[in-house]
Amino acid sequence: MSNIALKWTGNQSKLFIGRDNFGHTVMSGSWSQDDPEWQEWKALKPSDLLLISLASCSSYDVVTILERQRQELTGLYVQVDGQNAPEPPYQFTDIHLHYVVSGNQLDPQKVERAIALSEEKYCSVAATIRGVANLTHSYEIK
Repeated sequence: MSNIALKWTGNQSKLFIGRDNFGHTVMSGSWSQDDPEWQEWKALKPSDLLLISLASCSSYDVVTILERQRQELTGLYVQVDGQNAPEPPYQFTDIHLHYVVSGNQLDPQKVERAIALSEEKYCSVAATIRGVANLTHSYEIK
């Protein structure tokens, strides 16, 4: 069970501080470039947080699965592109994850399988998004 909290920073900003189960914090929101605090306080856009959550969730699974398969993984980078609907609420319609995996003698079939298992079975964020947005992926091994 997740138990998070969110607090508005007040003033005239639209900035919020979120706290997770473990007390870690992140700032999110939106603000005017005319706001004097613009340069000092920068935050993540809430919809971008969703894409970061998807990439983080899946990456955790991919690393775990490849380690269990005794693949010598040395790096993982994920680029996420989200396409929004043209009208409010501007929901994501298509999300594409591109995984760049590096390591020693990685088996491409195991990499593909790890990504598929994450997106189709283990990642709770992907499971939540699936059916609302079209999820696709690609990968390359370096």
